[in-house]
Amino acid sequence: AALTVRFLTRRFIGEYGDMEFIYSHNLTVDGREILFHIWDVPNSQQTEEGSSEEKRIQWADSFVLVYSICDRASFNILPLKIRFIKAAKEGQSQEKVPIVIVGNKRDLHHQRVVSSEEGRLLALSLDCGFYEVSAAE
Repeated sequence: AALTVRFLTRRFIGEYGDMEFIYSHNLTVDGREILFHIWDVPNSQQTEEGSSEEKRIQWADSFVLVYSICDRASFNILPLKIRFIKAAKEGQSQEKVPIVIVGNKRDLHHQRVVSSEEGRLLALSLDCGFYEVSAAE
């Protein structure tokens, strides 16, 4: 949620509840107006299987999966999530689904438990993009 709000408002808010939101945002990219719809799902709600997660996957055109570099469990769940997304989206068509893995909390390097190299290697092995960021900065 912090990363989404930072993208939408350029502000950082450190604490969020455990709720899911859909945001809409217009952005001009290369002279073209683009409308984003962002379905922000907290990690605690991403672990469910079944129709709700399937609905989110079918709704989306692309995916940004965020983990905390200070939380190994948030990183370890990514391969399963990405395989689930790819099976649901790419199984229906021959098009590659755009997926980006984002390691957040880069500013908390002293609490890091997931290395940048691990993030890059995971993204490479699953054919995803990769970035490390700090929503706070």
